[in-house]
Amino acid sequence: MTTHDAPRFITVDEFSIGQRLDNYLIKQLKGVPKSRIYRIIRKGEVRVNKGRKKADYKLVSEDIIRIPPIRTSTEKDINPSDGLLKLLNSSILYEDKGLLVLNKIHGMAVHGGSGVTIGIIEALKSQYKEPIELVHRLDRGTSGCLILAKKNDQY
Repeated sequence: MTTHDAPRFITVDEFSIGQRLDNYLIKQLKGVPKSRIYRIIRKGEVRVNKGRKKADYKLVSEDIIRIPPIRTSTEKDINPSDGLLKLLNSSILYEDKGLLVLNKIHGMAVHGGSGVTIGIIEALKSQYKEPIELVHRLDRGTSGCLILAKKNDQY
């Protein structure tokens, strides 16, 4: 767990433009229950450009978000094996600046969890510098094309 003793001020980057305030905070405050996030927004503890905003506020470029002191979980370092990264890179069917299409094989998990330590999305996030988000998901036992967006505002 990480405890921030003082408020944090975060400037909205180009990858977060158009995202709802609540969804942005859910990503920033890993391990904090959604009910707590909605409560700090409602009580005015979260400020955008020194003013109160509702949870459905859409972020714009250069917004400054004040996040109150809050305890968050620390993210685990994810180190996918070279074999997994090689397999994923060879499975790329299409890639441009905002889109990635993979040929997902049967048996590979899209997300980690439920006994799986690392999934496709975690492996790709460790490899790419820009945000990677799922456009849709496929079950572990399903093969097929998996579409991922490299920027939130693109797709």
